Amino acid sequence: MIKISPSILSADYLTLATEIKKMEDLGIDMLHIDVMDGIFVPNISFGNPVIKSIKAHTKLPLDVHLMIDRPHRYIEDFAKYADILGFHYEAGSDNAETLKKIRELGCKSSITIKPKTPAEAVFDLLRFCDMVLVMSVEPGFGGQKFLPSALEKLTALKSEIEKRGLNIDLEVDGGVNGETAESAVKAGADILVAGSYLVGSPEMEERVKYLKSL
Repeated sequence: MIKISPSILSADYLTLATEIKKMEDLGIDMLHIDVMDGIFVPNISFGNPVIKSIKAHTKLPLDVHLMIDRPHRYIEDFAKYADILGFHYEAGSDNAETLKKIRELGCKSSITIKPKTPAEAVFDLLRFCDMVLVMSVEPGFGGQKFLPSALEKLTALKSEIEKRGLNIDLEVDGGVNGETAESAVKAGADILVAGSYLVGSPEMEERVKYLKSL
């Protein structure tokens, strides 16, 4: 079954606890948390104190997506509260060692690729991954349109994962909505990150049911 990881980047932080409770009641699988540093991506979001606070108020797994420069410097800090901890292929220095460190710290490991990075770039890292995140928009901003090139990457990664006999989830993030989700799932996505399509929407319940049905 398809899993859903709503991005809290789209949430009203004054009512975040209420939104999270509502998502829990609807059967959401995890929460997607984008950490931006203003260097690797132009925007700044939030850091570990906010994630710690969220962790204290939900039993949902936290899917922490680091959009930060040289992520290896902060892995130990974020691993304290993340359940899945991922970073960008393009931002790291020794990505294999960072992925192994994430696992050693008790988290599931994830590698993320930007739209211009080919799927093949992370093939040799798959054995260190529990999840691969394909960005279907340029990282750093919400509300962008889904880039169809992500579909080819999902298909290529799914094929390579199956060829190697690995148990890895494929996640897609960016522009996921009622029009693009089905194509992403058909291409190989196991986990859908949805921001404004779900979070704060008065139609959240119907939209969750739709995504779960794919």
